[in-house]
Amino acid sequence: MKRYRCMKIKEIIQTQVIETQEDLTLALQKEGIVVTQATVSRDIKELGLIKVPYANKKSRYALSSETRGTMSKNHTVILFQEAVIKIDTSMNLVVIHTVPGSAQAVAASIDQSKHPEIIGTLAGDDTILIILKTAKDVKLFKGRIKALLES
Repeated sequence: MKRYRCMKIKEIIQTQVIETQEDLTLALQKEGIVVTQATVSRDIKELGLIKVPYANKKSRYALSSETRGTMSKNHTVILFQEAVIKIDTSMNLVVIHTVPGSAQAVAASIDQSKHPEIIGTLAGDDTILIILKTAKDVKLFKGRIKALLES
């Protein structure tokens, strides 16, 4: 439900002028999502929404240009849990197998993590190749992925 609500919040603020948390709460209720203002407040913070000026010195909610294109930790966890099927390793390489069509999204989230042991990623439709600096880094990186899968 939270994923759906956050998706709807993004959709609403991109298609409507939302000036206050109360406006957003009412817009969500019109979409059939019953929510409290406290929950909306937490969602706004998690989504990294900002207030931007618009007509007549008013302000409205918008996606932050800094957070646009980056995933929240919760979104990353959900993505990995739903998309990752199998992880293989060899020397300083990690291969992640995903459901078809998900490899690029998973690879993008790995790239955004900016882990220093990663040299680069290469994604196809359902397979990701991750090149790490050393073979020792494989255990550390694989542990991070497993932690996401078990969250």
